[in-house]
Amino acid sequence: MEKATSELCLKRLTKIEGQVRGIARMVDEKRYCIDIITQISAVRAALRKVEEAVLQDHVGHCVEHAIASGNAAEQRKKVAELMEVLARSDR
Repeated sequence: MEKATSELCLKRLTKIEGQVRGIARMVDEKRYCIDIITQISAVRAALRKVEEAVLQDHVGHCVEHAIASGNAAEQRKKVAELMEVLARSDR
């Protein structure tokens, strides 16, 4: 993973960690359910942003490297990995 992507993801994940702790506090304080669900939705959106950044980094470096290598087996492997992870992310 590129350093800039790593730093961005770590920054976002630290923020997400704080959001999750906040949700736990909300549950403990028996806050209004809709407010809790709203915060959960925000965390999910933030996690999707991290996922997108990691995926973009992977395609831009790992997959690109496999394509440039000319190694057909490596290219198929990277495409298969990518298809598998994309199929899982829709669940």
